[in-house]
Amino acid sequence: MAETTIHPTAIVDTNARLGEGVHVAAYAVIGAGVEVGDHCVIGPHAVLEGPLQLGPRNIISAHATLGLPPQDNGYQGEPTRLEIGADNQLREFVTLHRASTKEDGVTRLGNRNLLMAYSHVGHDGQLGDDITISNASQLAGHVHVADRAYISAVCGIHQFVHIGTLAMVGGGAVVTQDVAPFCTVTGNRARLRGLNSRGMERAGMDADSRRLIRRCYQVIFRSGMKLDEALHEIAADPGLQHPAVNQMIDFIRASDRGVIR
Repeated sequence: MAETTIHPTAIVDTNARLGEGVHVAAYAVIGAGVEVGDHCVIGPHAVLEGPLQLGPRNIISAHATLGLPPQDNGYQGEPTRLEIGADNQLREFVTLHRASTKEDGVTRLGNRNLLMAYSHVGHDGQLGDDITISNASQLAGHVHVADRAYISAVCGIHQFVHIGTLAMVGGGAVVTQDVAPFCTVTGNRARLRGLNSRGMERAGMDADSRRLIRRCYQVIFRSGMKLDEALHEIAADPGLQHPAVNQMIDFIRASDRGVIR
């Protein structure tokens, strides 16, 4: 069993729970209701406030702040939560807030995500796995980000926006509508620029899957059809029946804010 080490200047509440092999650096503060998984590293001056569940092998860098109350005027101190999975890297000055009471009371971050310095995830955010959020990008409340999405530096993501699997948001973008899976958007306000072809290749998608996604993309975004007509045409084409295509179609149909086209 690896030994847990806590620097003498760190403050760890007696009602916090630390797993095996946890390292807590100088001046870190871990409050009541915080659960820290095995082999996590809590950097200097980091602040963790509960209710917060932190899975194993997370690296929390200097001055990161996790689990503080939501920035929501309607919040009245209810016992909401922040849940973080395993193997994440949260770099300097990253902030993640626990939820409001307007959804299910939990802000979630999945596994193997990299959140670079000064990035922020607001209350009720729902983030999947293998996501990268670059420096100083800000996600408002209720933002959902699917697996393997990439958000470049200094982006602003409007509340309630959904970003699909393997989507890419270019640097400095201001995103006010949903970003479909596999697509790239840039600009203020963000506009569609094409497919995230390099990202799909790096994710190991085979050539046939990429080809079908491109055909689907052309019908939806480049044919000039109305959206309902484009979706109907894809559904009626036996050659476009593929899990990745279905993922894009389901995302578009479920969108409340509208998809960037």
